[in-house]
Amino acid sequence: MLKFLMFVGAIVSMAGGVAAAQSTSLADLSEELAQAESDVRAVDKAMNSRMGESDQKLASAKVLAAKSLAADTTAKMQEQLTLLDAKLAGLGPEADTGEAQDIQRQRAILARQRVAVDSAIKRGNLIGVEAQQLADEIAESQAQQLGEKLSTRSFSPLAPRFWNSLAHAWPRDSRRVALFLEEGRDQFTQSLQHGTPWLALLGFFAALLILLPGRAFARRLGRKLLTEDFPARALRRSAHALWRIVVGTLAPLLAALAIVQGLRWASMLPEAWSPLLGTFVVASAFSGLTSSVLGALLMRSQPSWRILPISDRAASSLRPYTVMLGVLAFLSIMLTSFNEAIGASPAAIACTQAVVALAHVLLIGATLATLGRLRSDRTGEPAAAPRNAGLGLVNLLAWLAVAGSLLALVTGYFSLSLFVLQILAWGVVLGAGVYLLMVAIDDTASTLFTRSSPIGVALIRGLGLKGSSIDQFGVLLSGILRLVIAVLALGMLLSPFGAGNVETLFGRLGALAQGFNFGGVTISPGALIRGILVLFAGLALVKTFMRWLDQRYLPATDLDGSGRNSISLVARYVGIALVGIWALASLGIGIERIAILLSALSVGIGFGLQAITQNFVSGLILLAERPIKIGDLVRVGTDEGDVKRISVRSTEIELPDHSTLIVPNSELITKTVLNKTLSNPLGRLQIQFSVPIEADADKVRAIVLESYAGEDAVLRDPAPSVFIDSILDGRIFFNSFAHVATPRAAYGARSNAYATLLRRFREEGIQIGTVPQRLELVGSLGSEPHS
Repeated sequence: MLKFLMFVGAIVSMAGGVAAAQSTSLADLSEELAQAESDVRAVDKAMNSRMGESDQKLASAKVLAAKSLAADTTAKMQEQLTLLDAKLAGLGPEADTGEAQDIQRQRAILARQRVAVDSAIKRGNLIGVEAQQLADEIAESQAQQLGEKLSTRSFSPLAPRFWNSLAHAWPRDSRRVALFLEEGRDQFTQSLQHGTPWLALLGFFAALLILLPGRAFARRLGRKLLTEDFPARALRRSAHALWRIVVGTLAPLLAALAIVQGLRWASMLPEAWSPLLGTFVVASAFSGLTSSVLGALLMRSQPSWRILPISDRAASSLRPYTVMLGVLAFLSIMLTSFNEAIGASPAAIACTQAVVALAHVLLIGATLATLGRLRSDRTGEPAAAPRNAGLGLVNLLAWLAVAGSLLALVTGYFSLSLFVLQILAWGVVLGAGVYLLMVAIDDTASTLFTRSSPIGVALIRGLGLKGSSIDQFGVLLSGILRLVIAVLALGMLLSPFGAGNVETLFGRLGALAQGFNFGGVTISPGALIRGILVLFAGLALVKTFMRWLDQRYLPATDLDGSGRNSISLVARYVGIALVGIWALASLGIGIERIAILLSALSVGIGFGLQAITQNFVSGLILLAERPIKIGDLVRVGTDEGDVKRISVRSTEIELPDHSTLIVPNSELITKTVLNKTLSNPLGRLQIQFSVPIEADADKVRAIVLESYAGEDAVLRDPAPSVFIDSILDGRIFFNSFAHVATPRAAYGARSNAYATLLRRFREEGIQIGTVPQRLELVGSLGSEPHS
């Protein structure tokens, strides 16, 4: 009894210690919830007044962080709640009588803790819901402001009213500019009166060192290290391109920071200039990123390091436009910030937007014209590559975007025009960067994870993996990482205005077009366009995936050509089916409606399309079970040939006369088909003949074996064999067999063996053939028979 009480006391003390630890942990988690709730309340209070674009972005980030914190804290509390439930279950149900007081006290403590944790979990869930509601409200407000901004129309530049409003606002705007510059000049002059601004001069000197010798030294150093330490040429090129981007972005960023910080330490500029100086740093970094990304893509001065397969002439022709795009991006950002700093009038802001938009139109139009000229010049070359339909479509869409932006500019929609052009330019920069990054990822994965790499050799020797498995892992890793990069790039493309804002914006614009309701589904022009765009985008994704599957992944496997064809066909049809479902879903047709439609079509399939369905199902069986593969030699009825292609409806067989026999797949499943290469690819030739009974059988057998041995196509294993089949009518009948590598070689090998046997038998005086016949004529006169 004493031992039992000591054991219960130990358990109670341990439980008390754990409860104290949990109480401390619960207090910390409660503080985290309180912080998240405080952030949500602060954002909610700030939304009672009008918020600018930057304030909205900060509020959205803050409320999303609070939501994440609340979710993490709630998850931790849920673990504690599960632990408390387990402890309560371990104590058992409460007894009516006879239960020890320590057990009752421990159950009461655990019950109170459970109530507190459960309340905190409900509180955290409520905070998460409120945070999500605030985030949705901010996103809707951003979309509304964006829609209002893009739909704002000013006077057309071709109308006199535009210039009249600009002239009317000019005196006020010029005074604002003068006051802003005068404030900066006064501060600058005042700082000079206190002595030489060594800190500002040091900042300018550091900026010059970074931009001129520093950037050049970093590029040379990177190229030298890559040349010495990277044996793989493809990985060396992609790493060099990424290094140029890093250097080209960091150099102007650090130089701008040095200038701005030097000016601030020297107190040479007023506080009102602080936002403009911050924008100067951002603009410098973005301009450097734009120029370096496109420069690394073209690699005009170093063609041997170029990744993009273009000519030196194309790189030299396009490089000036990329530099001008970087300068234009810098000026655009600085002009916008300058207008905000001085409080420019709406007329001045509209004029600035019109000028920047016109500059973008001219730059992008000139770039597209240069691309068109390069493409037309290339098609005149004798070894010109075929045109890419996808690039042609992108080029057409770019021209349409430029034309639409120019039309919006002429009609007074300056914000809309500039918005489209900047997204187009940013898409080019982002696409170039994503292309280089994807190439680098593929080169890295293909270099590190191959059967011949050090990592691959270590995995093969250490884990006993197959070489093809390592190759497949490298290809799959590359594909997954590139898919992640593509998704992130899409988000970055929409980052200037937010993906959710775009969806809301297009939803508001699409609501302007009235549609009609059909079977509970609203069909409108916007929905049709959206469905078509989704369909084309999905088909493009399927095409890209199929190209990767056929050219990258399947060659890394141990599958033969037929197996690759089967996987490729199934993947293609599954991808097309998913794209079709996606397109229908984008029209508002749910999965349940699609299922009802398919069930209705099944009736028609059962009657009118029975043969097609039968062939389709038979094709899937052929691709899955593979009784017939590409390259097999088959006989269907009286026709014999090689299988060249297997689709889900029919199979193509090339006959010996080079014609093509198209056989429905149901015929290959339901009828008898002779496959000469299914289980064994060897071919067999058979020669039968007879010799007189006086001939030496052993000598004849040796001649036959020598004839087979002299034929190159005949295999040594399995070895040729000669048998005496029978002895009849004074003749010995022989039957011989030999094997060749493929049934296709049997006919020629048998012909050569026949020729050799005839020559040897003639030389040895051995007669072959059939038993000579004797004809006897029996007449009534009993004349002698004639032979």
